[in-house]
Amino acid sequence: MSEDAPETGPGDPERDRAARLLQDHFAQGRLGGGEFSSRLERVYKAVSLRDLEAAVADLPSSPAPEPAARTAPPAPEGPTLLRDPALLIPWGLWLGVNTLCFTIWLILYLTGQSSGYPWFLWVLGPWGIVMVFITLGLAAVHRGGGGAGRG
Repeated sequence: MSEDAPETGPGDPERDRAARLLQDHFAQGRLGGGEFSSRLERVYKAVSLRDLEAAVADLPSSPAPEPAARTAPPAPEGPTLLRDPALLIPWGLWLGVNTLCFTIWLILYLTGQSSGYPWFLWVLGPWGIVMVFITLGLAAVHRGGGGAGRG
């Protein structure tokens, strides 16, 4: 009588294990999209453990380990401030405008059109001082000492 007894159906843990195995092999490129879909359908439609095993029988029981995680190491605290667009853009503008002013002054000086008064420093200096204060303020915010929320 035990020979004629129906085989027990697979439970959710067995189906999940088989589906996970198929997903791992699909992710590693061992199964194509169509084959993965048809095998996954067979896994969830399996009425016996034998049907479930047939869906994954020709696959190794554990896929090859995936390459090391591709997460970037955390960046050090100092350089993040230097990469902040809130600083890069204004400092880039400051540098560009002051390079242009100095170049104009130098051309005028070398061609004798100017007395040599360094007027470009009136652009470079005050704007540079403002930029230094902005940079220090953003550095304090990045460190968490911005003072916001203090009671």
